[in-house]
Amino acid sequence: MSVLATTVMEIVRPDLLRRVHVGGQLRVGQVYRYASGKDPKPATLEGYPNFHHVTHSPDRARALLEAGINGMAKVRTAASDRRPAIFIRSSPWKAGSEQTPWHDVFDMDNGHVRYFGDHKATTTVTPGRTTGNAALLDAFTGHQGHTPEERAAAVPLLLFRAVSRSGKVKGHVEFCGLGVIERAERLVQWGGSDHATFTNYVYDIALIDLTAEDDTVAWAWIDSRRDKSLADAQTLELAPRAWREWVKHGHSALPRLRRRVARAKVTKVPEQRAKPGTVEAKDLELIYKHFDGRKHDFEAVASAVAARVLRGAGNSYVEGWLTRRSGDGGADFVGRLDIGSGLAGTSLVVLGQAKCVKLDNLVTAEQIARVVARLRRGWIGVYVTTGAYSVPAQTEMVEDQYPIVLINGLELARELRSMARDDHGGDLEACLDHILTQREIAITNRRPEEILLE
Repeated sequence: MSVLATTVMEIVRPDLLRRVHVGGQLRVGQVYRYASGKDPKPATLEGYPNFHHVTHSPDRARALLEAGINGMAKVRTAASDRRPAIFIRSSPWKAGSEQTPWHDVFDMDNGHVRYFGDHKATTTVTPGRTTGNAALLDAFTGHQGHTPEERAAAVPLLLFRAVSRSGKVKGHVEFCGLGVIERAERLVQWGGSDHATFTNYVYDIALIDLTAEDDTVAWAWIDSRRDKSLADAQTLELAPRAWREWVKHGHSALPRLRRRVARAKVTKVPEQRAKPGTVEAKDLELIYKHFDGRKHDFEAVASAVAARVLRGAGNSYVEGWLTRRSGDGGADFVGRLDIGSGLAGTSLVVLGQAKCVKLDNLVTAEQIARVVARLRRGWIGVYVTTGAYSVPAQTEMVEDQYPIVLINGLELARELRSMARDDHGGDLEACLDHILTQREIAITNRRPEEILLE
């Protein structure tokens, strides 16, 4: 079987699992106890998962984090000498010291790590010849492989950073993810007691998206890479999906394979839509037909739903008014969110947009951006639609930290059904009629900030 075929396999062969030690999993964000005794037997130590238990491989050398850069011993396979993994540990408490003047950067939300090598002011060997730098520069060569076959042998980087627990700076590490080196650069730094300059290396590392594996790396994959009887292509069957995709496509695929926390906050389009035949689907169809072509009436309903959603979080919300049919400039309704009370309180202007569209329509990033463009400091936005929000729109909203609340068609139907159940005996049409005829909400061209004066 070719490497290219292997990289797209989604099912791990049972016979391969039997040949390797299926150990634990390293989870991103999990803190592990790294005890000096290195005993792999207890699963937990002092309430934390035991690093040496999770990374235990019977009859094989321990995985270690004794240095900043810890390369596992290479194994000789039929094709090459393969290094199973490199463990990187950053110690923030050492940053800025005479011996460690640099500051590593761990931006886990955006999948980027900037890590400095192990050449120091007191090092006498040639730059790049220290144990850690030599291992990472060798790994960098593999990460720059031009073919899937070359990248299949590339060394996985497992990144950790030391964290303090119970006032102690040693003994606990947080797993930060799986990485690929994008760039390696030589630079001049200063350090030592006499502040002398010296040459070191710095590495820009892309953290790989592990969403498909629930943000974990299976130790069985690393263990398989320690088995000299397994070819590189075979070990890939246990690798995370994004790693296999990187092996197949190379660095050009990194923009879509890079870890981004925003994705965890993004709801896929099918999950935003009501399933056919459900109560929500019938309600949403009724809502759409009821307001199709009745823009202002839907704005009143959207304002009521927005008020319910914002109050549901325990906040104090005041409905303001609807804007007139023309010249609203990207806003359909205005409200006020009150937080705290007295001197310990503040109020935020809420600018709302309502869109009654066909149920299969998607709201784009450009449409959301038009609302955001109207927001001033201390304002937030609410977007209510009968449709759904595209993944790019949500991703842009989260990554750019837009202060806007998105209410899709499914949530709209659920909120209105809840209102109908609470006040109208479950009659949705009666609930809609009540919103339009009994609730008093003005239609005006007032400036949004005037809501703060009421």
